[in-house]
Amino acid sequence: MNRHLANVNGWTIGAVLIIILLFLPNVAIVSGIFSAASENWMHIKEYMLLNYIKSSLTLVFFTALFTIIIGISLAWLIAQYDFPFRNFMKWALILPLSIPPFIGAYTYHGIINYTGIVQKTLRNQFDITPNPAFFDIMNVPGAIFIYTLFLSPYVYMITRIFLSHQAASLIESARMLGKGPWEIFLKVVLPISRVSIIGGVSLVILEVLNDYGVVKYFGIQTFSTAIFQTWFGLGDLESSIKLAASLMGIVIFILIIERLLRGRKQYSYSTTKVRPLPLVKLKRKTAVFASMYTWFVFSVAFLIPLIQLVYWAILTFGKVPMGDVLTYTKNSVTVAGLSATLIIVFSLIVGNFSRIVHHKLAKVLPKLTILGYSIPGAVIAVAVVTSFIALDRFLAPVYQFFGADSALVLSVSLFMLISAYVIRFFAIGYNSIETGYDKIGTDFRDASRMLGANSIRTFYKIDIPMMKGAIISGFILVFVDILKEIPLTLILRPFNYDTLATKAFQYASDEKIMEASQASLLIVGVSSIAIFVFHKLLREEPK
Repeated sequence: MNRHLANVNGWTIGAVLIIILLFLPNVAIVSGIFSAASENWMHIKEYMLLNYIKSSLTLVFFTALFTIIIGISLAWLIAQYDFPFRNFMKWALILPLSIPPFIGAYTYHGIINYTGIVQKTLRNQFDITPNPAFFDIMNVPGAIFIYTLFLSPYVYMITRIFLSHQAASLIESARMLGKGPWEIFLKVVLPISRVSIIGGVSLVILEVLNDYGVVKYFGIQTFSTAIFQTWFGLGDLESSIKLAASLMGIVIFILIIERLLRGRKQYSYSTTKVRPLPLVKLKRKTAVFASMYTWFVFSVAFLIPLIQLVYWAILTFGKVPMGDVLTYTKNSVTVAGLSATLIIVFSLIVGNFSRIVHHKLAKVLPKLTILGYSIPGAVIAVAVVTSFIALDRFLAPVYQFFGADSALVLSVSLFMLISAYVIRFFAIGYNSIETGYDKIGTDFRDASRMLGANSIRTFYKIDIPMMKGAIISGFILVFVDILKEIPLTLILRPFNYDTLATKAFQYASDEKIMEASQASLLIVGVSSIAIFVFHKLLREEPK
């Protein structure tokens, strides 16, 4: 251990400091459990907490169920069969991820409400006046519908990649034994795909628990809305911390269940000769059905909301000053770019430490940093605010020495927001960088060191050029997620500092749905381009 640490002392110190800084704010949430209970917390605990748990778990359960059904069916169609438009749908079905659920929520509400195109067409063209309650989606079933549409690509994408690289012999053996398509799907495909399915649906569950925009717009009481209301409505930070701790407990419980489900059974190959899954060409009715099904999902989850947003943007062009739109865009790009850059830099340092230090701690410690993605944004916001207020109090004498008028400096700055982004999304960047390090190995680094180059020079001249793909893909994924982030930004942004996401959310909350379309389109456009580039960059599946 000492020999290894002596060789990489700089990497070790840097990595350990980063890990501590990323993990430390969450300690504030755990410590909040033991603080004295206020009257607000006693009221919440007795009358409201059960309702928060029930509504949150209802959203999680049914969204998970429906995203599994849609995601697996699409993944199996794309991975196993050849039909018209398959090559286009293979990546187009990922595009719904470019639409944040809260944008999808207000868009669909605008489409089917009383003044929307659906009910107006029924009244004006067919002389039908439907019951407005039939089209009301501002409830729990409506939220489940929205989450399912815009989060099912997680399950589809992960499962499709897994199935596309499966051993053909598994399917062929089942066919030789006389199994039909449904039996193969149920008895072979589902069991071997279980790990990828659980991985995809875990991301869906975490996104549902993290979301604030949809439940706030639809008026549904969940933990995220409760944390906001308790903090900003009642001004009770301590009760917000207790709510955050309760939500963290639910998340940890779900993650434990997910780990148990993954670990009870394992499937592995008995041979190293693994062939990709061959495509089966569909004919006539089945090909038409497959095309119609994929087009239907793509249209409902991406095309229809996109067309509606474009139409609203045309109607309201000029109502929102272009200077304001440019300001929101600049703010979004600035915080997303800076945060993504920091995440990639920190990931490179921590990943290199884990790669070259041959000790168990070097493998275990980096895993602590990825916990941030499993914790909802509202929880991280509470943790970061608590930590920064404590830091400001500690640094108050320094502020006074330099003549600062306020004791709160860091906790009202953009630095706090960027720090929260780094904690929340570090796992995305780190996973990409870790995969890149695994691919390049240590042979080239060792050769460079033997030729006399020091560790820093080897890192810049050897590792960075070979890691270009992983760096770019990690940056893109982090940038897109930060661009869509709502809870963290709403809580931690400096006064009067708006991004595209917060402004779109504010317009929608003020019932100015059409005015929200321009900011929403910019988010969708940038995210769609990034998703397309990411797909092309990392495409490994054979055509």
